[in-house]
Amino acid sequence: MRPNWELRNCCNHDQVVFLIAISVCTVVILALWRTILLKPFKLVTVFLHEASHAIACKLTCGRVEGIQVHADEGGSTQTRGGIYWVILPAGYLGSSFWGMLLILASTNLLTARIAAGCMLAALLVVLCVAKNWTLRGLCIGFIVFLGVIWVLQEMTKVKALRYVILFIGVMNSLFSVYDIYDDLISRRVHSSDAEKFAEVCPCPCNGPSWGAIWGLISLLFLSAAMYLGLVILS
Repeated sequence: MRPNWELRNCCNHDQVVFLIAISVCTVVILALWRTILLKPFKLVTVFLHEASHAIACKLTCGRVEGIQVHADEGGSTQTRGGIYWVILPAGYLGSSFWGMLLILASTNLLTARIAAGCMLAALLVVLCVAKNWTLRGLCIGFIVFLGVIWVLQEMTKVKALRYVILFIGVMNSLFSVYDIYDDLISRRVHSSDAEKFAEVCPCPCNGPSWGAIWGLISLLFLSAAMYLGLVILS
């Protein structure tokens, strides 16, 4: 069947539910942003941010010496070698990319299962190499959480797996934009990835400028996720 790229006759029931679900997730995330309820989801987003650094390091033939996620929602990835100017932006942009993939995965139960399975596998791997107890606890907690949601999906009438994957995807997309704004615009953190990138990149841009560019790209990822999701559901 040919994809409906022009989105003719938008929107059907599934498309309306998809848009409403994203809107509800966004409102809930913004309303609870400063509360402890979002803490575990924020830490998962930090984990995906750091994991993106690690993946970029591996893809550029570097060595990952450790990943840490801290209770204050900070994190760090220790690398050796690799291409630095590829590794640095991979955190912000990687988080947005994973958010886009998770949002798209939520459009179908099979792909939602695949996304949940991949997340469980990644968390198990990271649990074995985690360098601090915050990350270990996060891995164990989310393994149990996703496992329970999956069992409820398969064994009961509670069909929440797709919406949990969607929520995590929207959280990643929004957190990436917020993180860039918080680190580089509202308060300038000189140890941020963008500031470090400005030091190694020959282009005449400072850290906030790179942050703004990365923020726009993150918003494009979110917009692309919404558009492609509508195409898939058309």
